[in-house]
Amino acid sequence: MADIRRGLIIVNTGPGKGKTTAAMGTALRAVGQGMRVLMLQFLKGSWHYGELDAVQAFGDKFVIKQMGRGFVKVGAEKPDAEDVRMVEEAWTEADHAIQSGEWDLVVLDEINYAISYGMLDPAKVVESLKRKPEMVHVILTGRNAHPTIVEVADTGTEMKEIKHAYQKGVMAQRGIEY
Repeated sequence: MADIRRGLIIVNTGPGKGKTTAAMGTALRAVGQGMRVLMLQFLKGSWHYGELDAVQAFGDKFVIKQMGRGFVKVGAEKPDAEDVRMVEEAWTEADHAIQSGEWDLVVLDEINYAISYGMLDPAKVVESLKRKPEMVHVILTGRNAHPTIVEVADTGTEMKEIKHAYQKGVMAQRGIEY
């Protein structure tokens, strides 16, 4: 086998827990190897997560930006116009970050949700991924990854729920879920 070195496109998707957690683990590994990491959280914004405080110890080597308002209403009605505007703004920043080469790893947290909710055109994302600088790695998280995103990815993992504490009435816990 050839020893190929290039930036990877990684997709963490599926209905199970752990998509963002896996991306955080890879990001932490990257920082440990001297790489610069940017995580843009497309929908998160109203809750305070432990990882926001934890990455402060890394200074400008690991930056997380919450780009949304929090939970997005979906269903029969169209997404709220303000949420769509915020996703578009997050995408503009994400595309710039990927293409700038300033970051070694760019994590697009929950971008798959934004795409599946019709808030972001998957073709824009695929086009950006195809023209990214050679050594930039990109991780895309969230359920229901669009088939064109999966197709362009080098690595794809589907998290499958076997069981979840929530089903027994155990609520989200500090340090575990947030």
